[in-house]
Amino acid sequence: MPVTAPSNHPEPTTTATPARPGNPPRRQPLQLALILVAAFMVVLDFSIVNVALPSIERELRMPADAVQWIVTGYAISFGGLLILGGRAADLLGRRRMFVIGLVAFAMASLAGGLAQDPVLLIAARVVQGAGAAIVAPAALSLITTGFPEGPERTRAIGLYGAVSSVGFVAGQVLGGVLVQFTSWRAVFLVNVPVGLIAAALSPAVLGRAAAAKNKIRLDVRGALLITGAVTLVVFAVSQGVVLGWTSPLVIAAVVVAAAATAVFMRAETRHPEPLIRPSLLHRKGLRDGTTLAFLLGLWNGGEMLVLSLYLQQVLHESPLFTGLIIAPQGVVGFAAGVIGPRLAGKIGVRRLLVLTAAAAAAGFLVLTQLPAAGYSPVLFVVTLIGFGTAGTALGSTVLASRGMADADQGLVGGMINTSRQIGAAVGAALLPAVAVSVSGGIGVSGDRAAMFAAALAALTATIVAWRAARPVPARAAN
Repeated sequence: MPVTAPSNHPEPTTTATPARPGNPPRRQPLQLALILVAAFMVVLDFSIVNVALPSIERELRMPADAVQWIVTGYAISFGGLLILGGRAADLLGRRRMFVIGLVAFAMASLAGGLAQDPVLLIAARVVQGAGAAIVAPAALSLITTGFPEGPERTRAIGLYGAVSSVGFVAGQVLGGVLVQFTSWRAVFLVNVPVGLIAAALSPAVLGRAAAAKNKIRLDVRGALLITGAVTLVVFAVSQGVVLGWTSPLVIAAVVVAAAATAVFMRAETRHPEPLIRPSLLHRKGLRDGTTLAFLLGLWNGGEMLVLSLYLQQVLHESPLFTGLIIAPQGVVGFAAGVIGPRLAGKIGVRRLLVLTAAAAAAGFLVLTQLPAAGYSPVLFVVTLIGFGTAGTALGSTVLASRGMADADQGLVGGMINTSRQIGAAVGAALLPAVAVSVSGGIGVSGDRAAMFAAALAALTATIVAWRAARPVPARAAN
């Protein structure tokens, strides 16, 4: 843990945040609806491409080891730039950054849908990730600053998590429909009207952003360092199987990533407007929340990719049927996001986290018995994973944002989303790598091993949640 440096920022208070004077209750439902639409679109795009990967690979004649970068490239720029996006929302205006991110996301989606070259497609995905990195923390901080801390904010975060869970799985279903009846290009083009319409409505629904009163200094150096570190870590994980874990290139990537992280942490103690104020890292709720979000991203991002490839390559199912098999996970995830706040009110957020992480672990352990041929009711256990994923998303966000000052809520949104997306990037590289290394190619034994790796991540999250649920001294509590 870095030494805490003096800061010009006041420490966050632990008192509940009152409702915004300029955000009357009657406008809150419209604002929340618009935010949820944007959140749905961003999460949808992470998974909607999974079903389209085999079609993209065939049409653009991409090597198998290059196809994963359509997913990983999005995850890298998304995860690496989220903290900068969150701090920019705090300093430049949440509404302004929300609109900028939506427009960038929509234009990159258009470029991806029209791409005729693999390099251009991957580049468009990277820009999409950058747009999403602006939208996601701005959207979450609009919720955490627009609703007072307590049951009202928890319900709003629950809906945010529910919509995100549905979006992640709906991407599989919608992707299957679009690929089956139109073309893989539609999975990108569908974002364009949604993003532009949401951006056009934002000034009327959210209000126009106020001009900045003081000179702003964004920590661009910190953003470049942390993005470089994330990129190198994901590269090392994804290429370890291809090049060998002892490959000089893989080892160099890990070493440089560690050095970039160390330089980043040191630089944060000296920058007048750091991406992450070192003193915030001492807050237990933020540490627990971001750790759980990372583990959630790891199992969620890897599971969706492995299951999609398993159903199409091992069971030889159609893209549409693949999406429908995974759909119950999103339905249960949405239900968990809706009832989760009520359940958290009865048993507490930390106990809810123990329950949901354990449910996900149980689901993955069952999936270690994936059938070698034909559909099996065993696959319906994805409903347990959906419940665990949505509940963990809700709990980790509440833990991280609880007691934080409004001036830091964009940063908190950036950190929680960064942790989840870095986890997703690692999971999207690690779980398929496990599958390939065990089976030597396409085979059910490798997919079973990948599900076991996901189960280990969920079991680790259960342990973290269990430790978080234990009583802590008053001085350490949020």
